Amino acid sequence: IEELVIQAQNGKDEAFEEIVSLYNKKIYNLALRILQNSDDALDVMQDTFLQAFEKLETFNFKSQFYTWLYRIATNFALMKIRKNKNAPINESFMDSRNDFSFFDSSRSFDFNAEQIAINRELKIKLDEAVAKLPQIYKTVFILRDIENLSIKETGEILGISENNVKIRLKRARMYLKEFLTDVFSEKGATYELSKN
Repeated sequence: IEELVIQAQNGKDEAFEEIVSLYNKKIYNLALRILQNSDDALDVMQDTFLQAFEKLETFNFKSQFYTWLYRIATNFALMKIRKNKNAPINESFMDSRNDFSFFDSSRSFDFNAEQIAINRELKIKLDEAVAKLPQIYKTVFILRDIENLSIKETGEILGISENNVKIRLKRARMYLKEFLTDVFSEKGATYELSKN
């Protein structure tokens, strides 16, 4: 990726196109998880690559390129949330989920997959639980436990300290644990919250 970035910085359009093809799905999925609206996520993805193209010469390789890109995308997503403060959750976002990749992280939850797969309602409850998190906790949870970024990378993207990341992540997990304990006990499924 470093070689591609250098080539793109030197004006090679094909290199930037390859960067886009490498990261467009990841950026779109990140925005979708934060915004829960496919149209808004698409806007964020487009804005992210437009700004990345315009500001590419400022990338100085002091951090990972994807961290830089994720920070741009996260900032656009959070700006869109502030603009659309009262916009309802897009129900098609929840309806379109056919698997549990949203929660596919060894660092967060270990679900009894067979029990969960049987119950579509439970999957919707999981998405709803994350959707109800206050934004400052939700974004940290998405970056850390869903995107599998490190504490350091999450802090860099959000412009907060590693200690702040840990505090917000702990609060997010506590909320989810409390919410999901009731749901899982009702449905007879089990889960385990990691200590990380």
